[in-house]
Amino acid sequence: MDELEFGFLGGGQMATAIAKGLLHSSVADSGQMAFFEPNPDQVAKIREWFPGALIAASASELFDRCHRLVLAVKPQVLEGIAMGLAPHVTPHHHLISIAAGVSLAKLTHWFRTERLTRVMPNTPCQCLQGASGIAHAHGVSELDKQWTDKVFRSVGSIVHVTDEQLHAVTGVSGSGPAYVLMMIEALSDGGVAAGLSRDVSLKLATQTVLGAAAMVQETQIHPAVLREQVTSPAGTTIEALKVLESGAFRSTVMQAVIAATNRSKELSGPIRKSESS
Repeated sequence: MDELEFGFLGGGQMATAIAKGLLHSSVADSGQMAFFEPNPDQVAKIREWFPGALIAASASELFDRCHRLVLAVKPQVLEGIAMGLAPHVTPHHHLISIAAGVSLAKLTHWFRTERLTRVMPNTPCQCLQGASGIAHAHGVSELDKQWTDKVFRSVGSIVHVTDEQLHAVTGVSGSGPAYVLMMIEALSDGGVAAGLSRDVSLKLATQTVLGAAAMVQETQIHPAVLREQVTSPAGTTIEALKVLESGAFRSTVMQAVIAATNRSKELSGPIRKSESS
């Protein structure tokens, strides 16, 4: 990790989740961090969570003070301030954008550099169980790549993909927590309908999803094989699976991933004429 401060442009949930992961994994301490966050209430929280961190007075100060920068603001905000920040970008800067749908081509055009990385993290980063897809532009060094891996491994697991594939990453893991949360909700509702209390049913549903995911992760066995292991002939599980198949459960989830992927592509769009002026 670079001994100089590294910065977070934005101090919202994802930025602070990454910063907490860095502290938890001892990758960095708060004295190596800097933030620019315009919301005073959020600044107060950052001061509490990361004592010793630099609170920059402006985005340009953050860029001038830090060589490693996580761009953690909404896409429309980043677009609005990129032109003013571009003159502060030097060959020493490595920019990591977590702004959804903003391609490497756009980032390169806005900031006039190819030392850029795009990352698609997801909300479980807040409990250090995230999944992040990482894509690099041509100007990123091997050291930059190692640094990025270290940062995002501190909040979960990582995969390396192309910039174009980040749309599919969005469909699977970026939006994916919402699908799984809906599944937990549905399992819990089913338990209540079958006679369990809400508290008991929610606890069972949550742990079941957590346990099933752990089985796949730890055994590295395909989920279909693990599913077959708990599906006895003429038993309860096969009856339940018949209902899920009749409701097109598998196909519906697949279509949800494709729909989210396509929407990510729509939101990214080409570089507009106003951006190229």
